[in-house]
Amino acid sequence: MSRIGVLGGSFNPAHRGHRAITLDAIDALGLDEAWWLVSPGNPLKDAASDMAPFAARLASARAASRRAPIRATDIECRLHTRYTLDTIRKLKRHYPKNHFIWLMGADNLAEFHRWRGWRRIAAEVPIAVIARPGYDGRALAAPAMGWLRRFQRPAAKAKSWTTWRLPALVLLRFRPDPTSATGLRAGDPDWYRRFAGPVAQPRS
Repeated sequence: MSRIGVLGGSFNPAHRGHRAITLDAIDALGLDEAWWLVSPGNPLKDAASDMAPFAARLASARAASRRAPIRATDIECRLHTRYTLDTIRKLKRHYPKNHFIWLMGADNLAEFHRWRGWRRIAAEVPIAVIARPGYDGRALAAPAMGWLRRFQRPAAKAKSWTTWRLPALVLLRFRPDPTSATGLRAGDPDWYRRFAGPVAQPRS
């Protein structure tokens, strides 16, 4: 069975920081590859005024993942899912020969208690949380971490995640990359125009 890490996000835009943490996670967790799930719409960011068109975000993710064991995909569009819990359940149903682990940054762990069915997400797949500068304190003090802490596994055993009893959480720390989508948008608000051409055919 293939070992797949799943990183969901807006990728508004995708950048070298996404690539770096994903490659580090692939190594730390012994993954065969990682899938970037470019979200057609994040329920927690519905009010965002600077969200680029989906096609541009997907194109930026495919550009940032070139020549790496990373698959940038529009699978949430094709699965017709809006919430992570539904996506994970459908991924497991559609790809029964894969082992999945959910990847998230510490900034997402800080908000995880706001995700629909977050405890059920933790019961469906192991979760690997990647440290991010400026967010670790909030993440460790977050309501979700208060519940998940009892299920934390040692980072030294991260490659054994397919054998863990769920829920299971591992905290990973890599050399930080200061790149952020917020900073890139501030420096180039029209970045998405560079990706305005035709988008390649979807990959599964």
